[in-house]
Amino acid sequence: MEEQQRRALRRGRARLVAALRVERLWDPLEQRGLFTRPMLEELQSAGSRGEQARQLIIDLETRGKQAFPAFLSILRDTGQGDLAEMLIQECESRPVPPQLLDLRPVELELRDEKQRKRLPFLTGIVSCWISQQALGIRSLIVTCPCQDYDMKADPCGHCLILNNVSFSRDSGLSTREGSDIDCEKLERRFRALRFSVLTRRDLKAQEMVLELLKLSRQDHSALDCCIVVILSHGCQTSHIQFPGGVYGTDGKTIPIEKIVNYFNGSNCPSLRGKPKLFFIQACGGEQRDQGFVVDCDSPEEEAPGGSLESDATPFLVSSDNMDEPDAIASLPTPSDILVSYSTFPGFVSWREKSSGSWYVETLDSVLEQYAHSEDLLSMLVRVADAVSAKGRYKQIPGCFNFLRKKFFFMC
Repeated sequence: MEEQQRRALRRGRARLVAALRVERLWDPLEQRGLFTRPMLEELQSAGSRGEQARQLIIDLETRGKQAFPAFLSILRDTGQGDLAEMLIQECESRPVPPQLLDLRPVELELRDEKQRKRLPFLTGIVSCWISQQALGIRSLIVTCPCQDYDMKADPCGHCLILNNVSFSRDSGLSTREGSDIDCEKLERRFRALRFSVLTRRDLKAQEMVLELLKLSRQDHSALDCCIVVILSHGCQTSHIQFPGGVYGTDGKTIPIEKIVNYFNGSNCPSLRGKPKLFFIQACGGEQRDQGFVVDCDSPEEEAPGGSLESDATPFLVSSDNMDEPDAIASLPTPSDILVSYSTFPGFVSWREKSSGSWYVETLDSVLEQYAHSEDLLSMLVRVADAVSAKGRYKQIPGCFNFLRKKFFFMC
């Protein structure tokens, strides 16, 4: 497809999504050879009529040189000639040259007399944060809207928390004392951040899968985001993109990769293009990190022992690999996904009986302090820094980030 034809589809997308009667197009699109039947079935599963129209216009750009004229002909044949004429006009119009941005620096003065100095800023495209103390205001965030995820819905989205505390005797897994404290903190925090929170406690592996599938099959069209939190014992597993696994209370594991895959663009069409966040409080293995010596004045906190526990279980390669082919065959590019792990793959994750896990305690504190002004990745760096300074044995959270834009919570 030629560039001006692609540009016409993009310019006319809003009107097409609003007015296109897609049900009339499926048979002609297949008869003209633009799409195969499986392709059309996938488009039809995209959700509402508008979502189907949007995905059709996006996919049409990839269908070759004859796709645009053939699409115009189909529109006329199905009584939608006004849309065809609109696209022709868009195709014939010249592209608007980009507006030159004013990148001259301007100077801002700090109000604090003790720290009076001038700060250079760029006008035009600006992504800067000015501290509350420096300017005497609550917060100021100036960003380009196209660089941030849209978070205008109320509630913003669903948040599912799976909290496994007590495990069957046959599983050989200990009770996760302190996990209920983690769960209560996250329930309060995500409700305050305008999410609809659902908590499930002590589920077997298959029950966890059913809850995750139930959430992924809901209609998220009116929502902007989805969050999944898992609090359980964990282990290493074989994987392609997302390492680790979590245990059900029956001692059976679910790969993180499989959990994430339930919410990808193929399996959850109404979340396409929307951020999907996963927070995993579980061990990535059983190694204990003793760290290395650095020059710092950080106080040494309580060494592991006493009330301090880990969520570790040994790494076992399962002889039953039935899930592996499914994970490999159906794992597409994981766009708009972030998976935050409480610990580096292969290492334990520490938890206090009285105050909960290091990771959740710190995550909750950072969200409380900075969610009104910082994006998610910046806050996760703060979490990693704070957790890494704790204890004699060490732990550092990390994440696998496939977000395309900055993510700001709406406070």
